[in-house]
Amino acid sequence: MSETAPAWLMEEVRATRKGDGPGRIQRTRKQLADLKISTVCESARCPNCGECFSNGTATFLILGDLCTRRCTFCAVRHGEALNPPDDNEPERLAQTVTKLGLSHVVITSVTRDDLPDGGAAHYARVVEVLRRTCPSVTIELLVPDFQGNEAALKKVLTSKPDVLAHNMETVPRLYETVRSGARYEGSLELLRNSKRLAPDTITKSGLMLGLGESRDEIESVLTGLAAVKCDVLTIGQYLAPSIGHAPVARYVSRDEFEQWRGRALGAGFRQVISGPLVRSSYKAAHFFGKLS
Repeated sequence: MSETAPAWLMEEVRATRKGDGPGRIQRTRKQLADLKISTVCESARCPNCGECFSNGTATFLILGDLCTRRCTFCAVRHGEALNPPDDNEPERLAQTVTKLGLSHVVITSVTRDDLPDGGAAHYARVVEVLRRTCPSVTIELLVPDFQGNEAALKKVLTSKPDVLAHNMETVPRLYETVRSGARYEGSLELLRNSKRLAPDTITKSGLMLGLGESRDEIESVLTGLAAVKCDVLTIGQYLAPSIGHAPVARYVSRDEFEQWRGRALGAGFRQVISGPLVRSSYKAAHFFGKLS
């Protein structure tokens, strides 16, 4: 049974949804709509969407808006995503990055198990176009697991993103109910292979708390990620997008998030961003700048 969200957390959610006002949010939303660019901010119902849009930033969603998996924590639509990648999407995305004046761009996608390479070639082309048209922009990719296809991962890494992210999301025991279709060891292997294939590329992962995991299980995930030399970790509170999604088992205090940040830094991560509303791309440009 899901707990009731504490008042302080709901106040934070309301504040981030408001951002700096509806005018600035709508302006960003219109710019994205005009160029037919999707964002995970809206598709996944991110609580920080208002704050990010009012600051003229977003996390872009490529390869369509239908995910071939049915993760119970995620609000992105799912189904048989049989349409081929949009050949014009990389150019439209580059136009959007230029229009918004971004210095750091975060790009993710739905999972496309229907594509032989999981969409890796499309990711690579997006990076290629951005490098050509926006050479000063740094690029962060948040990729799916490509079903363990190392050739697909290598194709993405060869395009030379600045950051290669892949989220563990939760502890191994909860994968079957929360992250159906994924394998914990497969995700860990992707991060291990990323560092092996591209040692200079920053690797990053994300973990949600509040799904029913134990402290020992969290410790084990931190140890596993540190062992594959993952550079950056984000830790945030799971918030159910709707009553039809996996329920929240507990709400984590601010103090506990800070404790986990300290534990992760002690385990060897270069950077750890931990807090109730932290998400994979939370203030990504700011934190990337601090790594340099």
